[in-house]
Amino acid sequence: MHQFLSIPGWGEILIILLIVVFFFGAKKLPGLAKGLGKSVKEFKDAKEGKENEDKPQQ
Repeated sequence: MHQFLSIPGWGEILIILLIVVFFFGAKKLPGLAKGLGKSVKEFKDAKEGKENEDKPQQ
């Protein structure tokens, strides 16, 4: 049971990356990574209670 919940090794990560490249193509990966990074940042900010402030700093 614990083996099912373990962190994937390098072999599993490589297979997952190959599947992602196969489905989305190499040209779309940077856009997907950028979108994922923005999503994670927004989630962390929302979890901490910060509001999205687009005001330029002076």
